[in-house]
Amino acid sequence: MALVIDLFQIWRNIMKKYKHDSKSRTIKHACGAVLTLSLFAAASAANAVVALIGGLGNFDAANYEGQNAYGFEIKIEGLQASDLSQSWTGNKFGNPLIENYATGVYVRYQSAYDPVALKFVSATVPRAGSSLTSFAGACYMGYPSYNNAGCDHFGVHINYAALSKVTNTSYRWMFEDSANPGHLVGSTTTIMVPTPTYSFPDPATQEIAATIELPPTPPAPIPQYGDATWVKVFKTELTRAVKLDELVDTNAIVPQDATQLETDYKLMQASPPPESGGNHKQNGKLVNQGSPNSGSKAVIRRYESYEYTGAYDAITHEALCADPTCSVPISTEIGNILAAQMAAVNINVPSLTVTKVGTGNVASADKIISCGSKCTSPYALGTVIALTAQAASNNTFAGWAGVGAELCTGTTLTCNVTISDAMNISATFNAVVATGGGGGGGGGGGSTAATLTVKTSGGKGTITSNPAGILCGNICSMSLSGKVIALTATPDAGFHFVNWSGACTGTSCTVVGNTSLSVQANFAKN
Repeated sequence: MALVIDLFQIWRNIMKKYKHDSKSRTIKHACGAVLTLSLFAAASAANAVVALIGGLGNFDAANYEGQNAYGFEIKIEGLQASDLSQSWTGNKFGNPLIENYATGVYVRYQSAYDPVALKFVSATVPRAGSSLTSFAGACYMGYPSYNNAGCDHFGVHINYAALSKVTNTSYRWMFEDSANPGHLVGSTTTIMVPTPTYSFPDPATQEIAATIELPPTPPAPIPQYGDATWVKVFKTELTRAVKLDELVDTNAIVPQDATQLETDYKLMQASPPPESGGNHKQNGKLVNQGSPNSGSKAVIRRYESYEYTGAYDAITHEALCADPTCSVPISTEIGNILAAQMAAVNINVPSLTVTKVGTGNVASADKIISCGSKCTSPYALGTVIALTAQAASNNTFAGWAGVGAELCTGTTLTCNVTISDAMNISATFNAVVATGGGGGGGGGGGSTAATLTVKTSGGKGTITSNPAGILCGNICSMSLSGKVIALTATPDAGFHFVNWSGACTGTSCTVVGNTSLSVQANFAKN
């Protein structure tokens, strides 16, 4: 299976320049996604089962730096402002300032400054106290305790075509520059934002893997483990796609209930490089993987990260949990909630299914669909399929219907369908009205040619035939012998077609035979 964009590799590129703060063992985690990833990734026509059509998320970041923050900076290496679309604005700072530099772009959420009072007008105060509960919407503008919550909600959207250009992204709070009042500078502490990436580990299955990964450990001289973090993951699925602004923790679609728990207190800790030795008990990567339910259009996860407050090895910095597996934290090993990330991937199952009504065949130009025998097949997202309907003997094609039918018009035998989801097309065939052979008797006389006669009743309208011959009101009869004739009734203004009577009934009429027939088109006034 070929992925158009390898999100996992993108994240490796983002993280490979991450610098460990050697002066402090505390790295504050805001576990969430600031990228809206418009990923069009699908399998080949032979193997496609699920396509990812958008990975998206928002994150809450807590201010644990002990002073008021007057802004938040996102630095994206490898992009320019033209590579970005709209940013999240549901916080006290409003629209961010987007500024290019030589090799990248800054997205800065900044407070306005009052030159008379000589102070910034908006701030994210330090988060106080200890909390093992979620942010519960406190980081969103309009929430009753928002101004004193000590956290805010941020996000920036990167255009689909630009994702592969990102080489490094960093996040930090901004504080007043003491040497330059009225101006802001970024914190010396970087907030690490691990974005879940989505992939298909096995092309033969429908399983989607969502991966988060901690930054690499610092290099030698002393190989050490990175800082440990507890992570919990909740999961749910929807039968519709979701939008970015829905991914807030006050929305019921975001999973947080105990029954939606997917991963319970996983300790993540990046290990030293393999060549350094050590038992590498902990893993800096977390993968949640599974097949979406039938009919699902979105898989939504909520990631919660918590401080690890337990013991570390004095030399290697490996976490020394009371539980040797580090899967059941005791009360002294788990601290504040650090971040809440609401992430989703929108999906579909690109395929084509043809349903037949009546007797005939529908075939695709690529020879994959032949319905008849094979009426469904997976396809790569965006594939254009040409379908052709062929009626069986003594049948006629009556038209297309179903999802994708907007690309197929009426009784046109060939139509093009662009695969954008699970497409379902129906083709209807009608049996022609057949009459028996001629009557006998009469003493060996000659025969009379079969004729089709058309009448109208109850109003005004025009009847035409295929093949041509009938144009009634002017020409209302034609030779029938050996022909299959389809009639079409078109009402005049102020009237509508009701039905056929005589040799045809209902709302469609196709006749064949060797004896004379008469049909009547019935119109009524509107």
